[in-house]
Amino acid sequence: MARKEDKYNKRRLQSSYLTSIVSTTLVLLMLGVLGLIVLHAQKLSNHVKENIGIRVIMKDDSREAAILQLQKYLDATSYTKSTEYITKEKAAEELKAELGEDFIDFLGFNPLPSSIDLRLNAEYANIESIGAIEKELLENKNVKEIYYQKSLVQAINQNVQKIGILLLGFSLLLLVIAIALINNTIRLSVYSKRFIIKSMLLVGATQSFIRRPFLIKGVVQGIYSAIIALILIGFILYFAQLELPELIDFQDTNLFIILIALVVVSGIMITWLSTYAALRKFLNMKTDDLYY
Repeated sequence: MARKEDKYNKRRLQSSYLTSIVSTTLVLLMLGVLGLIVLHAQKLSNHVKENIGIRVIMKDDSREAAILQLQKYLDATSYTKSTEYITKEKAAEELKAELGEDFIDFLGFNPLPSSIDLRLNAEYANIESIGAIEKELLENKNVKEIYYQKSLVQAINQNVQKIGILLLGFSLLLLVIAIALINNTIRLSVYSKRFIIKSMLLVGATQSFIRRPFLIKGVVQGIYSAIIALILIGFILYFAQLELPELIDFQDTNLFIILIALVVVSGIMITWLSTYAALRKFLNMKTDDLYY
């Protein structure tokens, strides 16, 4: 009979430990995925900003040498990400492809001007910086006008700021929920051993001696959960890249190292602190309260 009870208690402890690892893993998985989004948010923001197109339209009488010289100058500036020289002929081919008909035969001439497509570095992709660049370029005698979608630039910058604030708020909320969930799970695990803890105190064991194996087990649990969570994140990224190959462009080894460190440290710290807090409660609990 006693042997059956021992087996039953052992299964309960194993089940409690497994449940604690699973819940911790799921929480760390959510934190890891959110951390991945947050860490890559800046790169995604920069990617969007650097794809804002600015077209420098040249005057009809501009010589090709002057246009190439301007392009070379733009390439050397700190605000330029890339440039592309669009000749009159290339502009006509692009428009014909869009319209699906040859407008030159209808008009009898090519009315499209030569231009330079300019892509800016992310830190210059805002209204103030673009305005200063526009003013500078219009001083060039070969530049006719500067075209870009001002409303699009404003919308992108405003939305990037809003998304950043929302991500930060959601991250903090999820972190609080995660700590609460893991804390409750570990508290239940320690609760199942409250009589053992009290018995050890009664035979003269110190609180630090009792805490040590529990804290070590909590840290090991945090490491196991972090490893499993990171493996699951790896699978998520793998299948996400199969569906969206463009995600490869956003991969950064340094960011992955930071993410791994954050998940592992979060797993260890949360489980250690939760175990310590739960033990503190039961170590100071009166014997009569153990039955409630």
